[in-house]
Amino acid sequence: MTTTDGERSQGPPSGPPAPERGFPDPYEIATPDGAEGWEEMYAYHNRFLDGRRAEDSAKTWFRNSLHYPEVSYPFDQLTVDGAFTGTGVTNTRVFALPPAKGLDVRIVNGYTYMSTIPSPDAAEQARRAEEFGRRAGHYFRNWDTLYTEWESRVTDAIRAVRDLKVPPLSEFEPIERVLEERGPTQGNELLAAYHRLLEHGDRIWTLHSEFLNLGYAAYLQFLTLCKDHFPEIDDQTISRMVSGIDVLLFRPDDELRALARKAEALSVGDVVRAASTEEELVTGLSGSGAGLQWLAALEESKDPWFNFSYGSGMYHSHRSWIDDLTLPIRAIGDYIDRLRGGDDLVRPIKKLQAERDAVVEQYRSLLDEEDLPGFDEALGLARTVYPYVENHNFYVEHWFLTNFWNKVREFSALLRKWGLWEDVEDIFFLRRAEVEEAIVDLQMSWGAGGGPQGGYHWPEIIARRKEIYAALSAWNPPPALGPVPERVDEPLTIMLWGITPETVERWLAAQDGDANGTTLTGFAGSPGIAEGRARVVLRPDELDTVQDGEILVAPVTSPSWTPVFGRIRGAVSDIGGIMCHAAIVSREYELPAVVGTGFGTTAITTGQLIRVDGNTGTVTVLEETVEVP
Repeated sequence: MTTTDGERSQGPPSGPPAPERGFPDPYEIATPDGAEGWEEMYAYHNRFLDGRRAEDSAKTWFRNSLHYPEVSYPFDQLTVDGAFTGTGVTNTRVFALPPAKGLDVRIVNGYTYMSTIPSPDAAEQARRAEEFGRRAGHYFRNWDTLYTEWESRVTDAIRAVRDLKVPPLSEFEPIERVLEERGPTQGNELLAAYHRLLEHGDRIWTLHSEFLNLGYAAYLQFLTLCKDHFPEIDDQTISRMVSGIDVLLFRPDDELRALARKAEALSVGDVVRAASTEEELVTGLSGSGAGLQWLAALEESKDPWFNFSYGSGMYHSHRSWIDDLTLPIRAIGDYIDRLRGGDDLVRPIKKLQAERDAVVEQYRSLLDEEDLPGFDEALGLARTVYPYVENHNFYVEHWFLTNFWNKVREFSALLRKWGLWEDVEDIFFLRRAEVEEAIVDLQMSWGAGGGPQGGYHWPEIIARRKEIYAALSAWNPPPALGPVPERVDEPLTIMLWGITPETVERWLAAQDGDANGTTLTGFAGSPGIAEGRARVVLRPDELDTVQDGEILVAPVTSPSWTPVFGRIRGAVSDIGGIMCHAAIVSREYELPAVVGTGFGTTAITTGQLIRVDGNTGTVTVLEETVEVP
């Protein structure tokens, strides 16, 4: 349609409408060069499917780099499925949490994204609240007893995985089976054992979330109460009211400190300091009674405390202390040096408790008399449940998964022996359903007295997937996908992942090229101010580069990095909120920390002089990079 001059509007031309700000549409994300076919590495339920495009493109998807900062291996994807299933079923089906259900999960170019399922409406929340009160109330009233039972169930699951037998597939069935037992064959047991392993791996995630979600709920209740009474109070002050409580995640580090003290007491400290491997320790200490005594103490500490992953635990590739003693050996040496320098190596729990109690009294004094019982009850419950918010992490992500990944390697070693692939680690490039296919192949061929076909099938697939994995690892995934959310007010998203409206705005500014290159903002994770040279650590295997007096900058820190905290002056993380591990550990060790900066590892380079202000949540680059070892 055309118009004449007289028909045209007399106002200024409006021009095209301004484009709406947003993140990339998940269906428009390009595949990185060299990663073509990556979709075959993941099950259909993990992917964006064309039939759901209208629905999924309308949702905001946040990248879960707190738990899954790297590309997921095909087999390791079961931890993603399990973790989100456990959270969802606990929220939605077990406790009927009124305001929240679970999360939708998708994989894009190997990286994990999540989106909240819409909350129930007001009427549904009211109905669920009654159920929640009955169910959660039982747990809160009997917390200590039920938690003790939970510990027993989890340790039973750990032992079940550790003790699970992988049949050797010997030439003949044991004679006892023929003459006495007449039970299943080794081939039957192989498939059944694999299914049992997957069953334990599935159930552990419901155990993982059973107390965790209630722990967060109790803490959120206390946080909300504090915000209602004291609108100007910050999250860090609230978290200090429940700090100074010993948790299991600090126990492995305490074991290293105790081993350092024992080395000095037995006069073998110099030998321990000189070692960098377990072999060197054994060689250097086996020739004396004192050395053997120290080695016995080391063995005692290993089980269970060295079942501590170098990463989040979610990846098989992040081996644990029990598999590689490099970090704990160096940490023990560092602690020996600190002992010789006059440090007693005692964590400042009493100081933290005194400061905690002073903060509590300060705010209690501002309350009316009728408000005190409610405040004290909410605080008491938060302190009761708080240790679990961290303790579950040692039991599940570290102790259980260390044994789980190593048991998978036992299955792989058998399949490798029969020629299905070349390396024990190759199994992790198969989906769990594909591993079952390989086991059935071996089961059939062994039973018939022939050879499996897998050696002609899997090596080519594994080789291609290794190429795809490398290409995906070089890709820079966006922090979010889809439209800008109308609001970000779900408390756990804010406290754990550190995603707030301000966070979203920083992501958009960086996407548009408007990010400030000299100052980063995030959450004030732990109070204090520190200056030092930055050390950017992207993966656990780079931890040995951290030098004394540096500031650790990482996508996210693992609890097992705690021994490194004895060398650093402060910490910065890309992801995380006030309740993430980096913030909690930094507060307990009195290290300034800023978490949830979004782009710390890309905006900061190793060697730059930076200032970490854990009071205001800012990180400032003071000088450009200098050469560092």
